[in-house]
Amino acid sequence: MRRRRYKHSEKKVGASPGTLIYVGQEIDYKTKIRRIDYNEAAYTVENIKRLASCSRPDDASDIVSWVNVDGIHEPSVIERIGQQYQLHSLLLEDVMNSQQKPKVEEYDGSYLFATLKMLYFKPASEELDSEHLSFVLGKNYLISFQEERKADLFQPVLDRIQASAGKTRRNGPDYLLYALMDLVVDHYFVVLDNIAEKLEGLEDCIIQQAAGQDTLTHLYTLKRELTLMRKAVWPVREMLSRLLLEESELIRPTTIPFLRDLYDHVVQVLDSIDSYRELATGLLDVYLSTLSNRMNSVMKTLTIFSAIFMPLTFIVGVYGMNFDNMPELHTRSGYFVVLGVMAVLTVLMIIYFRRRRWF
Repeated sequence: MRRRRYKHSEKKVGASPGTLIYVGQEIDYKTKIRRIDYNEAAYTVENIKRLASCSRPDDASDIVSWVNVDGIHEPSVIERIGQQYQLHSLLLEDVMNSQQKPKVEEYDGSYLFATLKMLYFKPASEELDSEHLSFVLGKNYLISFQEERKADLFQPVLDRIQASAGKTRRNGPDYLLYALMDLVVDHYFVVLDNIAEKLEGLEDCIIQQAAGQDTLTHLYTLKRELTLMRKAVWPVREMLSRLLLEESELIRPTTIPFLRDLYDHVVQVLDSIDSYRELATGLLDVYLSTLSNRMNSVMKTLTIFSAIFMPLTFIVGVYGMNFDNMPELHTRSGYFVVLGVMAVLTVLMIIYFRRRRWF
């Protein structure tokens, strides 16, 4: 999960708590805000041009108001939304900090704050990337904050709202929060499927002994991505566990079964991550063992050749001393006899090594 981060965090050094400073990737275009008001009977979708249109709905209203903020890099926009909904400054600080780990907090029973990471693979580079998401749940409203702007991650949920008066339209903002979190968790499974395909390809490559140096690089990359993915997903389990155990007035009893099912999905994701990490470690061990065996095979072959030529070198060395008193040097057929002895000795050693199955 590689991502270029600009050192906006250095600006936070020495700043007072609650200071709104964006920490994340540099962005050069404006925030987009869309408001969706709906109930079982009807819905409206409005692209917000003026922040005054993002005012907090009346508590007595039966209409659910969903404000989707696409972009968290403009402090003035985030601050204005916080003022209209009377949000805590520390909450707004966490919204703008893309390095904030996933968590859930409830503020005096009036609203609930949750943040987590969306994970996906970049189409071009096939690198795992993350996106910082935050939610503020109120009595009859939900504010969602997205870090990216190229695509609306929550469009499938909006499509369901526009398609029919289904579960999302019949339930409150707590169910909408579940639907958005469920969409994020579904992306976790997509990422795991992609990683599983890569591991299967590397496994076939290693078993067929067609692995090269790039195989080791890919294995280490997958292990790092799985580790970072587990770091992003594990707190989500704690978030859902806290929502299930604590009786919040903002979470209706009818939504609890859905959150429990989402909790099971997150546990399944974590189990798969641990399994894939073990598989990646096993493949790495197999790959290193294959390299070691290949090196041992080369060394064994070289040792056999050395063992064969060692006595031949000794014979050549003896008769290469050029002493005068060496009768073999004056024998008419001595040269051919020595060659014959060397040939016979070579054949005998090869037969011996073959019988011992050394090659």
